[in-house]
Amino acid sequence: MSTTDQGVEGAAPGTDWKTVQDSAEFAQLRHRLRTFVFPMTVLFLAWYLLYVLLADYAHGFMSTKLVGNINVGLVIGLLQFVSTFVITGLYVRYANRKLDPVADKIREEIEGQHEGAAA
Repeated sequence: MSTTDQGVEGAAPGTDWKTVQDSAEFAQLRHRLRTFVFPMTVLFLAWYLLYVLLADYAHGFMSTKLVGNINVGLVIGLLQFVSTFVITGLYVRYANRKLDPVADKIREEIEGQHEGAAA
């Protein structure tokens, strides 16, 4: 059995998932998700690629000491981790404001169909 054939908890057994997928709300949800995810992915990968290229081709710049044994390369490397947490926080905030309300509406419609079918 494929994952598309499996039931979803709370959904009617005969839920037409193709209709749900083709709905305006689902298209809006996909659009909003892609509006955030694709640009953020490109931005992060460009940031990471910059780090890799600097590490490979700009040894002098990356080894510039800032304080004690801390150099530019170390700071930029640590900023990679910081940027990951920042992106995660931005995504959570974006999802709470823009994605979750639409997803909740879709889920309520699907579960409402289930309750209507059970009655």
